[in-house]
Formats: sequence, structure tokens, C-alpha cells
Amino acid sequence: MHKKLFIPGPIEVSQEILNAMATPMIGHRMPEYAHLHKGVTDKLKKLMFTEERVFLATSSAFGAMEGAVRNLVGKRCANFCNGAFSDKWHNVTLACGKEADPFKVAWGEPITPELVDSALATGKYDAVTLIHNETSTGVMSPLPEIAEVLRKYPDVVSIVDTVSSMSALKIPVADLGIDCCVFGVQKAFALPPGLAVFTASERALDRAKGITGRGYYFDFLEFAAADEKDNTPSTPCISLIYAMDLQLERIFAEGLEARWQRHAEMAQFMRNWVEEHGFGLLAAEPYRSVTLTCATNIRGADLGQLKKQLGERGFAFDDGYGKLKGKTFRVAHMGDMKIEDLKEITGEMEGMLLED
Repeated sequence: MHKKLFIPGPIEVSQEILNAMATPMIGHRMPEYAHLHKGVTDKLKKLMFTEERVFLATSSAFGAMEGAVRNLVGKRCANFCNGAFSDKWHNVTLACGKEADPFKVAWGEPITPELVDSALATGKYDAVTLIHNETSTGVMSPLPEIAEVLRKYPDVVSIVDTVSSMSALKIPVADLGIDCCVFGVQKAFALPPGLAVFTASERALDRAKGITGRGYYFDFLEFAAADEKDNTPSTPCISLIYAMDLQLERIFAEGLEARWQRHAEMAQFMRNWVEEHGFGLLAAEPYRSVTLTCATNIRGADLGQLKKQLGERGFAFDDGYGKLKGKTFRVAHMGDMKIEDLKEITGEMEGMLLED
């Protein structure tokens, strides 16, 4: 039995997208692939409001995140941490042999412009990592305000994870001045996992030129050279790129403003439902994610049992991540989802909670 996915990723993939992945194969060095590649990257630039380089990599987003660290951290990196995945990014930075310091706030709290400013004012750092939307906690940090702070430090290269936010709200990469914006496709893009997208500003490429030990698979200069031919340094996941091409067409057919509004409405529906049914919200306003809701279990429900029962009825449900397991639950509302989908799972949950 297929379980309908309401977990924070991978999320439910439409049959139309799955069908696109069955498109007959082409060679990645054939002109047909270059045409496909350019079509996808051009549409991604439009979606991201940038004319900077946009690269496609066959990997999870963490592959591109590690690559960004290897290419862009020269002196020392400030890792801003407010949840499981931003904590992990600090560990990845150290594992790459880079000097780095974590700037941690409590899980459930945002990274603030003031924290970023105080860290960078020390003059110790030439790069920062930041997760826009921390998936473990449902916290969305104020990216425009943080980007304004980063403008004060022109020697600091910014590496920003928009894994679970890109396409669900407006993220104008060029206006924000993000040097390297990274995301995967299995969340708000509603594609199967396996494709990572990342940008590189001219400042980022200049930084990479002076970095040794960039590796090969994620060498930004290799990606830039391949980009001149509308291609990738090594064999790409062509089937997923066909799917991305179709999904981008669908996104523009819906309209960006309509897409952003749909995500905002789903987020508000889920927040209202959570509070109306005796649960709390981990993130405070205005730092609540628009792509997933992380509810606190102040009601004391048996979330493990709820997850089991929902699974038996064909729904994949998340009962908290890491140290928040059992204390919170997360429901995704992104990609191709509509409020009707949320009503479907919350209706099932209501019946089970009454039996609790």
C-alpha cells in the first residue's frame, strides 16, 4: 500500500511527474541534453530572480552544501545553527577540514540579523552558512533582514540552504545578494530526491579560484566550465531533469503569486488546526515556516500510536525529529499539495484523537 506523504520530505509526487521520468533516455553529451539543460536552468533563473550561474548536480542537497563549504571557505566559517540540519552543517564544515565556529540558538528559535552581525563584526570569518527554513523545527529565519546585514561585510561569502523553502515563497537570490543558494527537489518542488540545485555568484567563483582542495565532483570551477556548454561536469540524473523541466512549466502555469499564496494559505490552515485541537506551535510568529508546521505536543497525545494508526490508513506522518521526537509532530504543506489534502489527513487525525 502506498502511503500518502505528509512528512517534510520526500513529499508526494504527482503521476504526471512520475510519467515524465519515463521519457526515453538521451546521452548527456548530445545536443538534445544541452537543450534540456538550458531550458531548465533558464527557468530556474526566472524562478529565483537571478542571472547568476545556476548549476544542476546529481546529489542530495547536502552534497552541494558540502561542495559549497569546500569551494568557498578560505579562512574560517560561521555556521549559524538553530536545529538538526544547521547543526549538521557545522559538523560537515569541520569534516571538510575547515576552521569553523557554531553560533547556536535554541531549537525553535530563528537566526536573527543581530546574531549574524555580532559574529561577523569580529572579522574572523570569510564565509557563513545559514539554513533559511530549518526543517527539524519548522522555523523560518528572516532572510531579507539577514541579507541586509551581510551587505556590510563584502569579504564574507554567503552560503544559504533554501532546501525546504525555494519556490514556496519569493526568494529573489540576486536582490538578496546570496553568493551560493542551495536546494534539493524533494520538498517544495515535489520531485523524487536525487537532484540538487545551487547558484554561484561571480564573487563565489572568484573565491573558489583561490581555494585548494576543492575536490572534483563539486568543484565550482568545473561546473562553471561545463555550464558554458549547457552541461554538467559528470553524468547527470537525466530522468529527474526531465521531471524538473515539466514541474517548472507547471509552476509557471499556476503563476508564482498564486503558488506563494497557496502555500501561505495551507500554512495558516495547518496552524489554525493545530491550535484548535489542543496542540501548540514550536515557532513563534513571524518565524513560522510556510512549508511545514511543527506542532508541540502540549496535549500529551500518543504520537507514536497516532503515527502507527495513520500508517495503517495510508498516511505517512512524522512524530518529531531528533530530540523533539514524541514532543512535536510535523506536517508538510508544500509542492503540489492543496488545502483539500490537509483536510484529508487532519480529518483522520481528528477521529483518532477523539478515540485517544
